[in-house]
Amino acid sequence: MTLTEMREILNSGEIQLTKSLGQNFLHDIGQLRKIAAQGELKPTDNVLEIGPGLGPLTELLLERAGKVLAIEKDWRLFEFLRDRHKNAGNLELIQADALDFIRAEVRDWSDWKLVANLPYSVASPILVELAQAPKPPERLVATLQLEVAERILSEADSAEYGVLTLLLQLRYAPRGSFKISSSSFFPAPNVDSACVTLIRRPVELLPAESVPVFAKIVKRAFSQRRKMMLKLLKMDWPADKVKKVFESSGISAQARGEACSLEQFITLTKCLSNNE
Repeated sequence: MTLTEMREILNSGEIQLTKSLGQNFLHDIGQLRKIAAQGELKPTDNVLEIGPGLGPLTELLLERAGKVLAIEKDWRLFEFLRDRHKNAGNLELIQADALDFIRAEVRDWSDWKLVANLPYSVASPILVELAQAPKPPERLVATLQLEVAERILSEADSAEYGVLTLLLQLRYAPRGSFKISSSSFFPAPNVDSACVTLIRRPVELLPAESVPVFAKIVKRAFSQRRKMMLKLLKMDWPADKVKKVFESSGISAQARGEACSLEQFITLTKCLSNNE
């Protein structure tokens, strides 16, 4: 789908953009192909696309994958896509709020890949929900706001490092990213974007039952970034236990959350889990 075709569809009056949904449609075919390529799709692959919009990425995914599950919230776009791809036998199109769908649908995503230009407003919670699913997708390829991408890919001791970083990197290893200019979208947003690729770790770093504890520790550690993590964790665990865990783990009592690596948070989780 070209920019000209996209403009004609939107100017026809049948589809009007809804500001609250953050609808900015990626039209740059070169960038769309790069995004699809990050999925490394095979004819046997199942692909989840969230927020397909007018479907330029959907078209590329349908050419490459065995099945595409596309979830679109806007019923007008849903109807447009349904009519446009009515002969696509490998497309399952659902009209729903994707975040509600993922939260309500207990599903085995382990043999799925997410490849999507995510709506800015729900990109982070969607990625976290998928990452924390009992059986998460094998790959996440997501286009999102540049600053969110930087948070996902960041490392300890950086301003971007935080809850989102750790909740995703616990189960996923960053593969890479590339920047996408705002001019590649119509209408152009006020910020640049980036496509990030995350690969599910072949071996879980924590058992499934400890993941909620990990999330609790991480969220508490960053609840007040300027405060020492040891003091914050004492709000949820016995003070003497927390102190002993820090000493045995070699973590400074003065350390803040942003100074602790993923590995150190995993160590804290293992030591504190038996108090849950």
